[in-house]
Amino acid sequence: MELGMIGLGKMGANMAERLLQGGQKVTGFDPSADARKALEAQGGASADSLQALVKALPTPRVLWLMVPSGKITDDTVSGLLALLDKGDTMVDGGNSNYKDSLGHAAACAGKGINYIDCGTSGGVWGLKEGYSMMIGGDEQAVEALRPIFATLAPGKDQGWGRVGPAGSGHYTKMIHNGIEYGMMQAYAEGFSILKHKVDFGLDLHQIGEIWRYGSVVRSWLLDLTTDALSKNPNMDGIAPYVVDSGEGRWTVDAALELNVSAPVITLSLMERFRSRDDDSFADKLLSSMRNEFGGHAIKKE
Repeated sequence: MELGMIGLGKMGANMAERLLQGGQKVTGFDPSADARKALEAQGGASADSLQALVKALPTPRVLWLMVPSGKITDDTVSGLLALLDKGDTMVDGGNSNYKDSLGHAAACAGKGINYIDCGTSGGVWGLKEGYSMMIGGDEQAVEALRPIFATLAPGKDQGWGRVGPAGSGHYTKMIHNGIEYGMMQAYAEGFSILKHKVDFGLDLHQIGEIWRYGSVVRSWLLDLTTDALSKNPNMDGIAPYVVDSGEGRWTVDAALELNVSAPVITLSLMERFRSRDDDSFADKLLSSMRNEFGGHAIKKE
Protein backbone atom coordinates (compact mmCIF):
# COMPACT_ATOMS: atom_id res chain seq x y z
CA MET A 1 0.00 0.00 0.00
CA GLU A 2 1.26 3.47 -0.88
CA LEU A 3 0.50 6.40 1.39
CA GLY A 4 0.62 10.12 0.70
CA MET A 5 1.92 11.97 3.78
CA ILE A 6 1.11 15.67 4.06
CA GLY A 7 3.23 17.49 6.63
CA LEU A 8 6.79 16.32 7.26
CA GLY A 9 7.46 18.05 10.54
CA LYS A 10 9.04 16.05 13.35
CA MET A 11 6.11 13.74 13.99
CA GLY A 12 5.07 13.40 10.36
CA ALA A 13 8.64 12.64 9.34
CA ASN A 14 8.99 10.03 12.09
CA MET A 15 5.74 8.36 11.08
CA ALA A 16 6.88 8.26 7.45
CA GLU A 17 10.18 6.75 8.52
CA ARG A 18 8.47 4.04 10.59
CA LEU A 19 6.23 3.18 7.63
CA LEU A 20 9.22 2.93 5.33
CA GLN A 21 11.05 0.74 7.83
CA GLY A 22 7.96 -1.49 7.89
CA GLY A 23 7.98 -1.95 4.14
CA GLN A 24 5.24 0.54 3.24
CA LYS A 25 5.59 3.02 0.41
CA VAL A 26 5.40 6.72 1.26
CA THR A 27 5.26 9.79 -0.94
CA GLY A 28 5.28 13.02 1.02
CA PHE A 29 4.56 16.69 0.59
CA ASP A 30 5.78 19.52 2.76
CA PRO A 31 6.37 23.20 1.88
CA SER A 32 9.95 22.76 3.11
CA ALA A 33 12.32 21.46 0.46
CA ASP A 34 14.65 20.25 3.23
CA ALA A 35 11.87 18.15 4.73
CA ARG A 36 11.16 16.60 1.34
CA LYS A 37 14.85 15.82 0.83
CA ALA A 38 15.02 14.20 4.25
CA LEU A 39 12.15 11.89 3.29
CA GLU A 40 13.89 10.95 0.06
CA ALA A 41 17.05 10.17 2.03
CA GLN A 42 15.00 7.68 4.06
CA GLY A 43 13.86 5.94 0.88
CA GLY A 44 10.56 7.70 0.30
CA ALA A 45 9.41 9.82 -2.61
CA SER A 46 8.30 13.44 -2.50
CA ALA A 47 6.11 15.92 -4.31
CA ASP A 48 6.36 19.70 -4.30
CA SER A 49 2.61 20.42 -4.18
CA LEU A 50 -0.69 18.84 -3.19
CA GLN A 51 -1.56 18.52 -6.87
CA ALA A 52 1.69 16.69 -7.62
CA LEU A 53 1.19 14.43 -4.61
CA VAL A 54 -2.32 13.43 -5.61
CA LYS A 55 -1.18 12.81 -9.18
CA ALA A 56 1.70 10.59 -8.02
CA LEU A 57 -0.43 8.23 -5.93
CA PRO A 58 -2.17 5.12 -7.26
CA THR A 59 -5.95 4.94 -6.93
CA PRO A 60 -7.78 4.62 -4.67
CA ARG A 61 -5.57 7.17 -2.96
CA VAL A 62 -4.81 7.41 0.73
CA LEU A 63 -3.71 10.82 2.08
CA TRP A 64 -2.52 11.17 5.67
CA LEU A 65 -2.49 14.71 7.12
CA MET A 66 0.01 15.63 9.84
CA VAL A 67 -0.47 19.39 9.95
CA PRO A 68 -1.44 21.79 12.77
CA SER A 69 -5.09 21.87 13.79
CA GLY A 70 -7.32 24.75 12.80
CA LYS A 71 -6.99 26.81 9.65
CA ILE A 72 -4.09 24.84 8.15
CA THR A 73 -6.03 21.59 8.44
CA ASP A 74 -9.19 23.26 7.12
CA ASP A 75 -7.32 24.64 4.11
CA THR A 76 -5.62 21.31 3.42
CA VAL A 77 -8.89 19.39 3.56
CA SER A 78 -10.54 21.93 1.24
CA GLY A 79 -7.62 21.74 -1.17
CA LEU A 80 -7.75 17.96 -1.27
CA LEU A 81 -11.51 17.87 -1.79
CA ALA A 82 -10.98 19.63 -5.11
CA LEU A 83 -8.37 17.05 -6.17
CA LEU A 84 -9.54 13.66 -4.90
CA ASP A 85 -11.98 11.21 -6.45
CA LYS A 86 -14.78 9.08 -5.08
CA GLY A 87 -13.34 6.15 -3.13
CA ASP A 88 -10.19 7.97 -2.02
CA THR A 89 -9.43 8.24 1.70
CA MET A 90 -8.27 11.16 3.82
CA VAL A 91 -6.80 10.55 7.30
CA ASP A 92 -6.31 13.42 9.75
CA GLY A 93 -3.65 12.23 12.18
CA GLY A 94 -3.22 15.60 13.90
CA ASN A 95 -4.90 17.05 16.98
CA SER A 96 -7.95 18.57 15.33
CA ASN A 97 -10.97 19.50 17.41
CA TYR A 98 -13.48 16.70 16.98
CA LYS A 99 -16.16 19.22 16.00
CA ASP A 100 -13.97 20.31 13.08
CA SER A 101 -13.50 16.64 12.20
CA LEU A 102 -17.25 16.13 12.06
CA GLY A 103 -17.46 18.98 9.54
CA HIS A 104 -14.59 17.57 7.48
CA ALA A 105 -16.23 14.14 7.47
CA ALA A 106 -19.50 15.57 6.22
CA ALA A 107 -17.74 17.51 3.45
CA CYS A 108 -15.85 14.38 2.37
CA ALA A 109 -18.99 12.23 2.45
CA GLY A 110 -20.64 14.64 0.04
CA LYS A 111 -18.01 13.71 -2.55
CA GLY A 112 -17.86 10.00 -1.72
CA ILE A 113 -14.45 10.36 -0.04
CA ASN A 114 -13.66 8.41 3.12
CA TYR A 115 -12.66 10.58 6.06
CA ILE A 116 -10.86 9.04 9.04
CA ASP A 117 -9.87 10.98 12.15
CA CYS A 118 -6.92 9.37 13.90
CA GLY A 119 -5.99 10.70 17.31
CA THR A 120 -2.28 9.92 17.54
CA SER A 121 -0.15 9.68 20.68
CA GLY A 122 3.52 8.83 20.98
CA GLY A 123 5.33 12.07 20.28
CA VAL A 124 9.05 11.90 19.64
CA TRP A 125 9.14 8.30 20.93
CA GLY A 126 6.71 6.99 18.33
CA LEU A 127 9.39 6.15 15.79
CA LYS A 128 10.99 3.67 18.18
CA GLU A 129 8.07 2.59 20.37
CA GLY A 130 5.17 2.88 17.94
CA TYR A 131 2.13 5.16 18.02
CA SER A 132 -1.08 4.78 19.98
CA MET A 133 -3.93 5.52 17.57
CA MET A 134 -7.57 6.18 18.39
CA ILE A 135 -9.44 5.96 15.10
CA GLY A 136 -12.84 7.23 14.02
CA GLY A 137 -14.54 6.59 10.70
CA ASP A 138 -16.31 4.07 8.52
CA GLU A 139 -15.49 0.53 9.65
CA GLN A 140 -14.66 -0.77 6.18
CA ALA A 141 -12.52 2.27 5.36
CA VAL A 142 -10.55 1.80 8.58
CA GLU A 143 -10.12 -1.92 7.99
CA ALA A 144 -8.78 -1.24 4.50
CA LEU A 145 -5.90 0.67 6.11
CA ARG A 146 -5.06 -2.06 8.62
CA PRO A 147 -1.54 -2.56 7.16
CA ILE A 148 -0.78 1.12 7.74
CA PHE A 149 -2.11 1.20 11.30
CA ALA A 150 -0.45 -2.11 12.19
CA THR A 151 2.91 -0.79 10.97
CA LEU A 152 2.66 2.46 12.91
CA ALA A 153 1.35 0.88 16.12
CA PRO A 154 3.44 -0.63 18.96
CA GLY A 155 2.20 -4.06 17.85
CA LYS A 156 0.17 -5.54 15.03
CA ASP A 157 -2.95 -5.71 17.20
CA GLN A 158 -1.86 -3.48 20.06
CA GLY A 159 -2.12 0.22 20.73
CA TRP A 160 -4.64 1.06 18.01
CA GLY A 161 -8.23 0.51 17.07
CA ARG A 162 -11.40 1.97 15.62
CA VAL A 163 -13.30 3.52 18.52
CA GLY A 164 -16.38 4.67 16.64
CA PRO A 165 -17.70 6.79 13.76
CA ALA A 166 -16.10 9.91 12.33
CA GLY A 167 -15.18 12.39 15.05
CA SER A 168 -14.78 9.76 17.77
CA GLY A 169 -11.05 9.33 17.18
CA HIS A 170 -10.21 12.95 17.86
CA TYR A 171 -12.75 13.07 20.69
CA THR A 172 -11.06 10.12 22.39
CA LYS A 173 -7.61 11.67 21.88
CA MET A 174 -8.91 14.92 23.37
CA ILE A 175 -9.95 13.12 26.57
CA HIS A 176 -6.65 11.20 26.54
CA ASN A 177 -4.80 14.52 26.60
CA GLY A 178 -7.05 15.87 29.33
CA ILE A 179 -6.15 12.87 31.49
CA GLU A 180 -2.51 13.52 30.65
CA TYR A 181 -2.84 17.09 31.99
CA GLY A 182 -4.06 15.76 35.34
CA MET A 183 -1.37 13.07 35.59
CA MET A 184 1.39 15.53 34.78
CA GLN A 185 0.10 18.01 37.34
CA ALA A 186 -0.05 15.34 40.06
CA TYR A 187 3.52 14.21 39.41
CA ALA A 188 4.74 17.82 39.32
CA GLU A 189 3.03 18.69 42.60
CA GLY A 190 4.21 15.53 44.37
CA PHE A 191 7.83 16.02 43.39
CA SER A 192 7.58 19.69 44.33
CA ILE A 193 6.47 18.76 47.85
CA LEU A 194 9.41 16.37 48.10
CA LYS A 195 11.75 19.08 46.82
CA HIS A 196 10.60 21.50 49.52
CA LYS A 197 11.19 19.01 52.36
CA VAL A 198 14.79 20.24 52.62
CA ASP A 199 15.56 18.79 56.06
CA PHE A 200 15.40 15.24 54.62
CA GLY A 201 17.72 16.03 51.71
CA LEU A 202 15.67 13.83 49.39
CA ASP A 203 17.05 12.71 46.04
CA LEU A 204 14.15 13.12 43.65
CA HIS A 205 15.74 11.07 40.90
CA GLN A 206 16.30 8.18 43.33
CA ILE A 207 12.69 8.35 44.49
CA GLY A 208 11.47 8.35 40.89
CA GLU A 209 13.56 5.26 40.19
CA ILE A 210 12.07 3.50 43.21
CA TRP A 211 8.53 4.35 42.12
CA ARG A 212 9.15 3.07 38.59
CA TYR A 213 9.17 -0.56 39.77
CA GLY A 214 6.30 -2.18 41.64
CA SER A 215 4.62 1.09 42.64
CA VAL A 216 0.99 1.77 41.76
CA VAL A 217 2.05 5.18 40.37
CA ARG A 218 4.53 3.70 37.88
CA SER A 219 3.97 4.75 34.29
CA TRP A 220 5.77 5.75 31.12
CA LEU A 221 5.18 9.36 32.13
CA LEU A 222 6.97 8.66 35.42
CA ASP A 223 9.82 7.08 33.43
CA LEU A 224 10.18 10.30 31.42
CA THR A 225 9.89 12.44 34.55
CA THR A 226 12.60 10.46 36.31
CA ASP A 227 14.83 10.71 33.25
CA ALA A 228 14.36 14.50 33.25
CA LEU A 229 15.31 14.64 36.94
CA SER A 230 18.48 12.67 36.28
CA LYS A 231 19.55 15.18 33.63
CA ASN A 232 18.55 18.35 35.46
CA PRO A 233 17.55 17.73 39.11
CA ASN A 234 16.94 21.42 39.86
CA MET A 235 15.32 22.23 36.51
CA ASP A 236 18.00 24.88 35.98
CA GLY A 237 17.43 27.18 33.03
CA ILE A 238 13.78 26.19 32.58
CA ALA A 239 11.19 28.94 32.87
CA PRO A 240 8.09 28.13 34.99
CA TYR A 241 5.85 28.67 31.98
CA VAL A 242 3.67 25.80 30.72
CA VAL A 243 1.91 26.02 27.36
CA ASP A 244 -1.24 24.17 26.35
CA SER A 245 -2.00 23.00 22.83
CA GLY A 246 -5.78 23.13 23.14
CA GLU A 247 -6.92 19.63 24.01
CA GLY A 248 -7.17 20.38 27.73
CA ARG A 249 -9.46 23.33 27.06
CA TRP A 250 -11.59 21.22 24.73
CA THR A 251 -11.83 18.47 27.35
CA VAL A 252 -13.06 20.91 29.97
CA ASP A 253 -15.57 22.31 27.47
CA ALA A 254 -16.82 18.78 26.78
CA ALA A 255 -17.21 18.11 30.51
CA LEU A 256 -19.26 21.28 30.89
CA GLU A 257 -21.44 20.38 27.89
CA LEU A 258 -22.15 16.94 29.39
CA ASN A 259 -22.52 18.16 33.00
CA VAL A 260 -19.65 15.89 34.04
CA SER A 261 -17.53 16.87 37.03
CA ALA A 262 -13.85 16.95 36.05
CA PRO A 263 -12.12 19.03 38.75
CA VAL A 264 -8.63 17.53 38.41
CA ILE A 265 -8.38 18.08 34.67
CA THR A 266 -9.91 21.55 35.00
CA LEU A 267 -7.54 22.62 37.78
CA SER A 268 -4.52 21.26 35.90
CA LEU A 269 -5.49 23.48 32.98
CA MET A 270 -5.92 26.46 35.31
CA GLU A 271 -2.43 25.83 36.71
CA ARG A 272 -0.99 26.08 33.21
CA PHE A 273 -2.67 29.43 32.79
CA ARG A 274 -1.32 30.53 36.17
CA SER A 275 2.23 29.64 35.17
CA ARG A 276 2.15 32.32 32.50
CA ASP A 277 1.38 35.23 34.81
CA ASP A 278 4.73 36.83 35.64
CA ASP A 279 3.04 39.73 37.43
CA SER A 280 -0.04 38.24 39.11
CA PHE A 281 -2.50 40.97 40.00
CA ALA A 282 -4.69 38.35 41.70
CA ASP A 283 -1.88 37.32 44.07
CA LYS A 284 -1.10 40.94 44.86
CA LEU A 285 -4.77 41.58 45.62
CA LEU A 286 -4.95 38.50 47.85
CA SER A 287 -1.99 39.81 49.85
CA SER A 288 -3.65 43.20 50.16
CA MET A 289 -6.90 41.60 51.38
CA ARG A 290 -5.04 39.73 54.13
CA ASN A 291 -3.49 43.02 55.21
CA GLU A 292 -6.85 44.79 55.23
CA PHE A 293 -8.77 42.29 57.35
CA GLY A 294 -6.01 40.90 59.53
CA GLY A 295 -3.13 43.31 59.41
CA HIS A 296 -0.92 40.62 57.87
CA ALA A 297 2.38 41.83 56.49
CA ILE A 298 2.74 42.49 52.78
CA LYS A 299 5.90 41.35 51.07
CA LYS A 300 7.24 44.19 48.92
CA GLU A 301 8.74 43.68 45.46
